[in-house]
Amino acid sequence: MKHSYRAAFAAALIGCCAAMAASAQDYPSKPIRIIVPLPPGGSNDVLARVLGEEMSKTLGQPFVVENKPGAAGNIGTDQVAKARPDGYTLGIAPNQTVAVNPALYPKLPFDVQKDLMGIGLMATLPMTLVVPSSSKAGSIDELVAMAKAEPGKLTYASAGSGSPQHMSAEIFQSLTSTQMTHVPYKGSNPALVDVLAGTVDVMFCPINSALPYIQNGRLKALGVTGAQRLQTLPEVPTIAEKVPNFASDIWIGLIAPAGTPPEIVQKLNTELNRALKMPAVQAKLAEQGIQAATSTPAELDRMMRDDRKRWAEVIKRANIRVD
Repeated sequence: MKHSYRAAFAAALIGCCAAMAASAQDYPSKPIRIIVPLPPGGSNDVLARVLGEEMSKTLGQPFVVENKPGAAGNIGTDQVAKARPDGYTLGIAPNQTVAVNPALYPKLPFDVQKDLMGIGLMATLPMTLVVPSSSKAGSIDELVAMAKAEPGKLTYASAGSGSPQHMSAEIFQSLTSTQMTHVPYKGSNPALVDVLAGTVDVMFCPINSALPYIQNGRLKALGVTGAQRLQTLPEVPTIAEKVPNFASDIWIGLIAPAGTPPEIVQKLNTELNRALKMPAVQAKLAEQGIQAATSTPAELDRMMRDDRKRWAEVIKRANIRVD
C-alpha cells in the first residue's frame, strides 16, 4: 500500500512539474496586465507603457496597463499581491509602495515579503534638492548653515508624509544635524508650485519636474540625490559629496504575485532587461528624467528587503506618522 501511495505521489509530482514546464514554455498565451498603483502620466505610468509596448513585440501578447491609484499606492499593490500567480498580472513597484509603506502603515492588507516577488529593476529617478531663485542659500553648505542658525525656521515641501521627498529630507536632516519644518502636500505638483512662489523654502524634487525651472532660473539646484552627477546638470554636486553617506534615490521595479513559476519570472526578466538596454527605449525614458536600470529577480528582492529595513529605521527615528 505504501509503495503504491509513494508511486502515485511521485507520478503526480512529475505530472505537476511537467505541466508547469509546459505552461512556462507556452507563456504568454493571452494579454498580460500591468497594474500601476499611481495615477496616469507619472514616471511609473510611463515605464509601464514604454516597456510593455517593447516587450510585447517579442513575447507576442499585448501588455494592458491599468492605473489603480489610491492610499499611497497600497490599493494597486494589494491587487497584485492577491492576483493569481500565473504571470498574467504584474505590478509596477516604486520603492515607496514596497519599502516605505510597510513601515509607515501598520495594517497593510498585504505582506510584501510573503505576497510579492521581484521580476526586475526598471529604473531610478534621481531627485534634486532645490530652493527658490530668491533664496539666500546658494549651496548645500549655506543651506545647512541657515538651518542650524535658526532650527525649525526653514520649511520643506513634500508630496505627503512618507513620500520620497519627505524621506529624503528626513535623511538629510539626520545626517546634517539640522531641523526644518515639514509642509506636506497632496502630490508633487502643488508642493512645487509653492516652492516656486517662495512660500516654502526647500524641496527634494524629482528631476523631471524640477529641470525646466532650474534651466529657466526660477529654481536653484543645490545637489542631486544619486550616486553620480547628472548629465543634464553636470555642475550640480551629488548631495553625498557634501553630506557623506547620503543616499535616497527613487527606484521602480516590476513585481509579480508570490508563487509565480520561476521559469515565467526568468522569461519576463530576460525580456525586461533586453528592452531596458535598447538605446531607443533609454532615450525615450531619459526625456522624462528616468534612468533605465536592470537587475535579476533576486537582486530586486534583496533591494526591497534591504530598503524596508533602512526606511523602517528612518521612520522610527524621525517618529513619522501618516497624515
